[in-house]
Amino acid sequence: MPLADKIRPASLDDVVGQTHLLGENKPLRRVIESGKIPNMIFYGPSGVGKTTVARIIAESANMRLHKLNGTNASTADIKNIVAELDTFLGSSGILLYLDEIQYLNKKQQQSLLEYIEDGSITLIASTTENPYFYIYNAILSRSTVFEFKPVEPQELEKAVRRGFTELSKENGTEYDISDEAVNYICHGVGGDVRKCLNTIELCALSAIDGKVDLKTAAELTQRSNMRYDRDGDQHYDLLSALQKSIRGSDENAALHYAARLIDAGDIISLSRRLLVIAAEDIGLAYPQAIPIVKACVDSAMQLGLPEARIPLGDAIVLLATSPKSNSGYLAMDAALADVQNGSVGDFPRHLQNKHYDGEDAEIRGQHYLYPHDYPNHYVKQQYLPDNLKDKVYYQFGDNKLENAAREYREKIKREADNN
Repeated sequence: MPLADKIRPASLDDVVGQTHLLGENKPLRRVIESGKIPNMIFYGPSGVGKTTVARIIAESANMRLHKLNGTNASTADIKNIVAELDTFLGSSGILLYLDEIQYLNKKQQQSLLEYIEDGSITLIASTTENPYFYIYNAILSRSTVFEFKPVEPQELEKAVRRGFTELSKENGTEYDISDEAVNYICHGVGGDVRKCLNTIELCALSAIDGKVDLKTAAELTQRSNMRYDRDGDQHYDLLSALQKSIRGSDENAALHYAARLIDAGDIISLSRRLLVIAAEDIGLAYPQAIPIVKACVDSAMQLGLPEARIPLGDAIVLLATSPKSNSGYLAMDAALADVQNGSVGDFPRHLQNKHYDGEDAEIRGQHYLYPHDYPNHYVKQQYLPDNLKDKVYYQFGDNKLENAAREYREKIKREADNN
């Protein structure tokens, strides 16, 4: 039996981490201690206690427990559980623990609705993916979502010490693990208790005379601090954190999140997001950032890793330290909103391509004023459709370049009005 199962907590007080949920007077603890178990969804990365807490709840609830895993559960499995409702086995209610619920299709999730709604089945589901994206809305509306977080290193130390104590008893060996080794394991497993305990087992197996030093811990600690899946939440969380750090002009945070993407070998996603940021967040405050970042991205793609990190680092620092403006982005979204809402209208006659005026035409001729024939290459005329003629989509941003553009626009308009 794996060490993680041997020392699996039997009570809430033994659970490592999740104090924001299970600490004294915290929400999930109060729910569990009330004895009335609602439908719940546990959301968070693997190895942080979701299954453990669900088992503790089941043991304290005095209900018939069924466990299914969304990766291999079938509709027939769900029907077999439902069939118990009218039997003696289901007389005190059924608690269904459904791990990885995101892998059930919509029809399978819907088959549970009637029973969790009337209370004959209490659902505790767990998922490593954002439930608001992956779980059927009707299930969500009948459940309470609790987010489990990676366990902090200082909390993991308790698990490390406890694990070596258990192995000492089992193997009859007194293990001597250095503080540096403990610290390395706690920081190297990315808040994953199961990974932490698996590492402890490996260290114990390879220990010489019971000694576990930093070198041994470093060689055996399985790096999971990345927790990176290009199709999972962590991928989009990293990209979101990167963009928000650049938008907030924090180059150090931006470099950190970019480094995690680079270390995972995902320079494509990083490069695409940098191109978006250059146009969306820096935009017209420093429009040269767009071609500069494009050049950095092209260089990175031609170089490949590890050298790709160099131009990408340049692009990140440039974007984070540049003035910011989203005026062009907002203007385009405002224009799109009108188009998508049906606010379009016909072209002004003078903007249309030249064509024959029919006998019934109220206005004959193009009457287009060619701006290059006028001072400052500007002449006042209507460009938007009649129903939108006074619409303003673009608001000049408060930065040096856009202020200069606004002043120039106002100047040529004044001169045109005075001519």
